[in-house]
Amino acid sequence: MLNRAFHDLKKYFRYSVVSAKSKLKAEVANSYLNWLWWILDPLCFMLIYTFIFGFVFDAREQYFPVFIFIGLTMWDFVNKTLLGSVKTIKLNKAIVSRVYFPKFILVLSKIWINGFKMMISFGIVILMMLIFRVQLSWNVLFFVPILLILVLFTFGCACFVMHYGVYVEDLSNVLNVALRFIFYATGIFYNIETRIPQVGGLLNKVNPVAFLITSMRQSLIYGTAPDWKLLLLWFSVSVILVLLGLRKIYKEENSYVKAI
Repeated sequence: MLNRAFHDLKKYFRYSVVSAKSKLKAEVANSYLNWLWWILDPLCFMLIYTFIFGFVFDAREQYFPVFIFIGLTMWDFVNKTLLGSVKTIKLNKAIVSRVYFPKFILVLSKIWINGFKMMISFGIVILMMLIFRVQLSWNVLFFVPILLILVLFTFGCACFVMHYGVYVEDLSNVLNVALRFIFYATGIFYNIETRIPQVGGLLNKVNPVAFLITSMRQSLIYGTAPDWKLLLLWFSVSVILVLLGLRKIYKEENSYVKAI
C-alpha cells in the first residue's frame, strides 16, 4: 500500500498543486480586494478576539495579539481542511465518475489550499513578533516539526472525513457542531492550562490541536521547548492516522461512484 501511495503521489502531485492554484484563484476572482482577503480575514478575527478577550475579559497573556493569531492560524487550517473534505467527493462527482485517480489527491489539494493561507498568516505572525519585539531563541526551530505534525494529523483525519462523507449525508452538520465545541476546548483565545486549572493540563495533552497550538506559542513567543515526548507521541499517532486513512480510501474508493 505504501509503494502504491508513493507512486500515486509522484504521478498526481502536479495535478493536486494545479487544482489548488485554480481553486485559490476562483475564490477571489470576483472580489475587489482579491488576494488581500487572505490577509484581512484572519487579521480581522484576531482584532475582534483581541478586543473581546484582551480588553473586555482582561486576558493577561504576554503578547496577547500574537498569542491569539497563532491559535487562529493553526485552528483555521484544521477547521477549513476538515469541513472542506466532507463533501469533496460529491462536489467533484463529474471527475470522479469519469476518470480514475487516487481520491486522497482531493484531500491533498485541500491541504495545499489551506496550507498556503496558513503560511500567509504565519508571515503576519512574524511581522507582529517584530512589532511587539518578541525575543527569539533557538526553540523557534520547533516550528517545523510542530507544523509537520499538524499537517499529518489533519491529513489523516481529513481522509476519514472524506470517506464517510460519501455515505453519511449529515456528517458535515455533525462535524461542524463538533468542531465548534473543540474550538472552545482548544484554548484559541486563552491559556487552557491556567484558565481551566482542574482539567486544562489533561485537555492540553489529549487534544492534539490544543497541544500543538500551545507548543507553537511556547517555541515562538516564550522561547521554551515543548514537550518532545508528547510531540513524538502525536507524530506517531498522526502517521498511523495517515496510513489507516489511505488504506480506507484505497479499499473503498471504487464504490464511491455508486454511492454518489
